[in-house]
Amino acid sequence: MCKGYVAKGLLMFSLAALLGLWGCDSQRIQELEEGISTEADVRAKFGQPEKVWDGAGETRIFEYNRQPNGSTNYMISIGPDGKMSALRQVLTPQNFAKIEPGMMMEDVRKMLGKPAKTMTFALKQETHYDWRWVQQPMQPKLFTVVFNRDMRVVSTGSIDDPQAEAR
Repeated sequence: MCKGYVAKGLLMFSLAALLGLWGCDSQRIQELEEGISTEADVRAKFGQPEKVWDGAGETRIFEYNRQPNGSTNYMISIGPDGKMSALRQVLTPQNFAKIEPGMMMEDVRKMLGKPAKTMTFALKQETHYDWRWVQQPMQPKLFTVVFNRDMRVVSTGSIDDPQAEAR
């Protein structure tokens, strides 16, 4: 009986923590403006990026990762003029739908950011990347991309996050 209350309490605490993280990010996002905010402004609000990717032209894309405990990953584009040209949360069903068999791992990483978890299955010659995300309204999910030994996409799928009740 007590075990159920503890599990529910942990789930509620986890959801509150996720909302708190989202609230901090939401505040930071509101303080930035596309075409006006500079790279220095972005770094002041979000800190050092997890990774900096080359984009189209001279654009750079800053990856801000909220995995493994969060459910968002942000990609912030900095144009050649040093100003923020786009800020987007990339863990969405629309982006997941763009992942196709045969894509290279690095292309997937550029789209979705660093995964929450990476697992290699030597006998199957597969590597699985998992990202935590939230399907509205507040349903914790896990999106998985399966790569072959050449690190090309074999398949993708999304399930209810099995650790959501444990968190």
